[in-house]
Amino acid sequence: MISVDTNIVVRLLTADDPEQYERARAVFEHEEVFIADTVLLETEWVLRFAYDFGDTEVVGALRRLLGLPNVHLRAPHSVQRALRWNADGLDFADALHIALSHHTEAFVTFDRACVRSASPMNTIRVRQP
Repeated sequence: MISVDTNIVVRLLTADDPEQYERARAVFEHEEVFIADTVLLETEWVLRFAYDFGDTEVVGALRRLLGLPNVHLRAPHSVQRALRWNADGLDFADALHIALSHHTEAFVTFDRACVRSASPMNTIRVRQP
C-alpha cells in the first residue's frame, strides 16, 4: 500500500494537467492507496478555494474517489459521516473534526455557526466553552 499527497488526489479529481492526471490515474489504477485525514481536509480546501468547486461538487468528487475499492482511510465511517453532514450544510472541516471526535463527550468551539449547524446533525454535543 502507498499513501498519496493532496496534489495527487487533486490532479486525479480535476485533470487540469494532462500529464500529471495520467500519472495520478495510473497510481489509483495499479496501487492500494491510503489517503490520510489531513489529505482529505486539504483536498476539500483546494477544490473549494483554488478550483471553485461548490459543496455538492466536492462531496460528489470525494464520494467517487472514496468509493474506489483500492482506496483506504484511517476512519472510513467517520469520513462518510463528515461527507453526509457536509452535504447537509455543515462546513467540511468542522464536520470532519466532529466526526473524528465521536469518542468524546463534546466538541467545544468558539465558532457559533458550527454550533448552530451541528446541532441538528444528531452527533456528539457541539458547544461553546
